Amino acid sequence: MWCARGRHCGPAPADAVRRHLEKLEADSVLHSHTEPDDVDLSREHVFEARWLAPGEVTVRARLSLAPPRGAADEQQWTLIAEAEQPWDPRWPSPAAMFWPAGAEEPGTGWDHEAVTGLRLGDVNQLPEDDKELRRVLRHAVRDTWCVHVVVHEAMTPDERGRPALVRLLPEGLRHRVVEHRAAPQRLRAVNWVLDDYGARVPRGGAVVLPGSPAAPGYEAERFSVRSVFLDGNEPTEVLDAVRRFDALPRPLPEGGDQALTVLREQWHLMTMEEELVRARELVAMYAEALDAMTKSRDLYRDAAERANEALAVYREAAGAEGAPPVRRPGAGPAGLSPFQHLARGLERLKGGART
Repeated sequence: MWCARGRHCGPAPADAVRRHLEKLEADSVLHSHTEPDDVDLSREHVFEARWLAPGEVTVRARLSLAPPRGAADEQQWTLIAEAEQPWDPRWPSPAAMFWPAGAEEPGTGWDHEAVTGLRLGDVNQLPEDDKELRRVLRHAVRDTWCVHVVVHEAMTPDERGRPALVRLLPEGLRHRVVEHRAAPQRLRAVNWVLDDYGARVPRGGAVVLPGSPAAPGYEAERFSVRSVFLDGNEPTEVLDAVRRFDALPRPLPEGGDQALTVLREQWHLMTMEEELVRARELVAMYAEALDAMTKSRDLYRDAAERANEALAVYREAAGAEGAPPVRRPGAGPAGLSPFQHLARGLERLKGGART
């Protein structure tokens, strides 16, 4: 399973997604796609697509666009994909199946983190303002939709060290990673914030932040890199730390459970075989419900019959209430009052209901 959430900055994101899906289906990259018409557009705009990952593994994915909030040209998106086999990070990124690459105006695009608007898979300089720094890092250290890695620049890098380190990750992982860069003089301020969450950036090093709740098995030391050389060479240790962190067993992020349920239960792009399987499941479900209703009806009928029996006993006893008793009340069973007769009838009803 693969999930991501982000923010699209720019006009008409639905049009961009629609054109891209049509192009990929025409190029046989996608098996099929659709734009369901039974969705309330005031709540979300939905696209579905299915394709084959390497190894003939079917992938189903759902992208939802939330209505614009705040800036008119900004919309939050949620993308969830599920495969027939455990997700392989080397597979193509689901984001690349829905969003075009390099087709946006400069400064806009789909690859922005949902809350802060920072770029996914790119370098993001941490703010110089302390208040803004705390805001960004406190979100980063709690976020579970993205993987956040903080890199401290021991000295100001030249042009070889400016590109993002995470650009060398597979795109399926890169599209869920935010790389934060701390200037040389900002190390103390950064660690002052991170110390509260059990994380710390080594001088000239990097750390993968835990998210909240932290994944089982997360220890800051295991996901810290003591020295990162921003010289253009492949940062093997940093990439390895990000991959190991992504492989940790983690619960779905907040809202991920709901997105996965909707993907499974409101899926539209089904093959004939899948339609047949779903029809059989519905028939089995309805048969089970009908059987339960039949059993309940029989139980109610038995209960009604016993209640009528008890009522008849009561009426007989009430009709004979004026006759002299054979024995004194309390002397034995022959001296039962009408109410005791009723109680016995109800006891028989209770015993029958139990059986």
